[in-house]
Amino acid sequence: MRSCPATTMPALLFVLVLLGALCSPGQAMSTEEKSRLRNQVVEMFDHAYQNYMDHAYPADELMPLTCRGRVRGLEPSRGDVDDALGKFSLTLIDTLDTLVLLNKTTEFEAAVRRVLTDVRLDNDIVVSVFETNIRVLGGLLGGHSMAVMLKEGGQNMQWYQDELLHMAKDLGLRLLPAFNTTSGLPYPRVNLKYGVRGPETRTGTETDTCTACAGTIILEFAALSRFTGDPVFEAHARRAMDFLWEKRQRNSNLVGTTINIHSGEWVRRDSGVGAGIDSYYEYLLKAYVLLGDDQFLQRFNIHYASIMKYISQPPLLLDVHIHKPLLPARTWMDSLLAFFPGLQVLKGDIRPAIETHEMLYQVTKKHNFLPEAFTTDFRVHWAQHPLRPEFAESTYFLYKATGDPYYLEAGRTILDNLNRFARVPCGFAAMKDVRTGSHEDRMDSFFLAEMFKYLFLLFADAEDLPFDVEDYVFTTEAHLLPLSLSTAPHSSSIPSNSTSEEELDDSNFDWTCPNTRLLFPDPAFPRNLRDPIRSAVDKSCPRPAPFREPGMGRPPLRAQDFMANNPEHLELLRRMGVSLIHLKDGRVQLVQHATQAVSAIAAEDGVRFMQEMMELSSQQQKEQLPPRAIQIVSHPFFGRVVLTAGPAQFGTDLSKSSTGVRGFVTVAEPYSGCSEITNAEYVQGHIALLQRGQCMFAEKARNIQKAGAIGGIVIDDNEGSSSDTAPLFQMAGDGRNTEDVTLPILFLFHKEGNILLEALKVYREVEVLLSDKARDRAAIFKGKPLPGSLIEGSVVQEDCITEATTPTSFEPVGLNQLRTMEMEEVTAEEVTPLQTKVNAVVEDAKPAKKVTSPEEEARPSEEEANVAQPDKERDSGEGGESDTDSNSQSVDELLADWREDLEAFKQMEKDEL
Repeated sequence: MRSCPATTMPALLFVLVLLGALCSPGQAMSTEEKSRLRNQVVEMFDHAYQNYMDHAYPADELMPLTCRGRVRGLEPSRGDVDDALGKFSLTLIDTLDTLVLLNKTTEFEAAVRRVLTDVRLDNDIVVSVFETNIRVLGGLLGGHSMAVMLKEGGQNMQWYQDELLHMAKDLGLRLLPAFNTTSGLPYPRVNLKYGVRGPETRTGTETDTCTACAGTIILEFAALSRFTGDPVFEAHARRAMDFLWEKRQRNSNLVGTTINIHSGEWVRRDSGVGAGIDSYYEYLLKAYVLLGDDQFLQRFNIHYASIMKYISQPPLLLDVHIHKPLLPARTWMDSLLAFFPGLQVLKGDIRPAIETHEMLYQVTKKHNFLPEAFTTDFRVHWAQHPLRPEFAESTYFLYKATGDPYYLEAGRTILDNLNRFARVPCGFAAMKDVRTGSHEDRMDSFFLAEMFKYLFLLFADAEDLPFDVEDYVFTTEAHLLPLSLSTAPHSSSIPSNSTSEEELDDSNFDWTCPNTRLLFPDPAFPRNLRDPIRSAVDKSCPRPAPFREPGMGRPPLRAQDFMANNPEHLELLRRMGVSLIHLKDGRVQLVQHATQAVSAIAAEDGVRFMQEMMELSSQQQKEQLPPRAIQIVSHPFFGRVVLTAGPAQFGTDLSKSSTGVRGFVTVAEPYSGCSEITNAEYVQGHIALLQRGQCMFAEKARNIQKAGAIGGIVIDDNEGSSSDTAPLFQMAGDGRNTEDVTLPILFLFHKEGNILLEALKVYREVEVLLSDKARDRAAIFKGKPLPGSLIEGSVVQEDCITEATTPTSFEPVGLNQLRTMEMEEVTAEEVTPLQTKVNAVVEDAKPAKKVTSPEEEARPSEEEANVAQPDKERDSGEGGESDTDSNSQSVDELLADWREDLEAFKQMEKDEL
């Protein structure tokens, strides 16, 4: 960006060189290749945008698996996620300035006319103040900025008379009632029609909000004030920022994650740079860039110094407690912190940006996408990935700062993975589980607003852009606000929360932007920072043994000898910089801070101790199996529908099979599979479907194996059970030797199993692939024409984008957690409980296995049943309906969807013929 913030750079930078590493510097990407990738970005955007317009508009978002729009109230509640939806064509508004950046001015003009004609902002609906501000208000202001720019160019939008700005002011006035609190912090939700009036408008009852929710208002509200000349919006946003600053912890200069909007007390005192806080820091720095107010920069610099002192442990960024910042608050990181390297580039602190980005890149390459959360040893903690753009954002900014073609290759990886794993006929689908490749029926508006902006800019040259992006600042939703707003007149009519006028401390400023050429005279310098991190993530480069003084011998404490209640061991840990945290569930967490060790050698001992503890914990958890995938590969699915299944502790290990087990499914008789199979002639050579209950899982497996089945799928008999609302199980043996079971057997909850049964009912012949994870469709149909698309390299081209594509009515399902399930009549001794004594910080957090009695296992407990109901549904009183009625209704809807999709597919076949 043209206006640069102040920076504080160390005078001396040292180069960390990986011993023995031989790697040539990144090769420059050819102009032709950059052009090809840029065109690919545009094609992918067209695929997503056109499917939204064709199948979803005027709904807020596209459901890409079922090819329809997501309308709030008509789809099952997803809880707080749905607060972004306000029946105001969210995706269209969020995409306006993306259309201009991608040189789609004709489409932009048509989109603006649609917004002005179709969108209403006075709906009786409760929305998130934060999401509505960054997506809708930001989208309208970004669209207005683009419309003004095009109109001044004299070619397009000559009819435009600030209509989008008028809509933006209308929306801003509808959000203002949320700021009517004693603190000035906004309520988290507001009713677009009635404001905040209490329970009758379903608002005004909340007491808490997240720091980012209250601190990510200033750019949009200040821009609205300066565009319209009405100072009230900027004044309210400044008051909220002032209050958060006043409530920072004065010793650590950190802020917590959640704050009481009335008292200002911190509700959650953990502090990081990810979810709940992230864009508060971003908006402090960008408010200085956009508005030219030095106070925002001073505050950012003070916060940033504390972040680098306490939270940053390059390449990691780990949450701490604001009152005890040396005490870690968690042992995992969330994917939202991926924006932070980009912010560090804007700050001018390039070195840690390179290090953290490289860690994120290696995690991405390991799992294809950034998991929603991952542990400090880079394993999956939360497996979802809703197509977030933050990693692409940081990749773009690092490329702009360094010019290193390495970041172009990182962008290519993002493109390839989106096309290979997320692309579906009606758009791009979020990943429900990055481990199995299962999808979720959602394509959030930020995917179009942010992802394609940053990827296009990454591969674009100046002549490819319709305007100079250096004249704009990106909001957290990547909307474009002109830097010229810094000179617009403004005033404040709302008293500030600051207790006194802050005197600016010049020591917090460096009034020049860093010169990257001077900082990095050696073009290999960024590579030398990346190499050690790469080896740490993939563990392909063992750590060399440190020099030890004669007589020092081995590390003073080995993991296998450690006792958490031994005072001598605890003292040894302290000397190695290892902290011990007792958790409420009885487990122990270990976290190492090398800087707290008594010496460099002790710190190295601590690292080796932690590595040993990781290996020990992994060995103790070897019985905890990962989830498996059931992929429907027959017509009309062709591998697009993936069901995530629970594994068994016996039978074929699918993780050791490169091809999996493929076959047609058939229902076994008896359905329970608890006696000799009577329809063996149909089961032979097929994958048998069985119902849970009446006998042990191993007995079911033996019976279908005797009948000649090549695999088995056990379907839960608990009506309405789903991996959406309950953790998945893995099936244990029956206490006997199960080596005689040689076929694979997997478990599906009732909802996912019903998808398979309904498919069998409609299509008669259904072929599935049982594997450890979803297979690339090109691999499934190897040697045969690939139905629905052609995959050449990393590019996916749909056969018929404008015609009716092969739709699927079912949402591919995934799991959030994994726990062990016994057989129906199994005793507690038949399941080996988790024996892990110590949970190291670098270990993937998994719930302990739960041992239940047969009665408990047969049906979920009352507590579990309550948990399974979304909060929104309980609050709205919908829980009064019987489970049977709701389940019958969902099945009826499922069948209706199937009939509609079947007709569409038949019509498509006729058209092709």
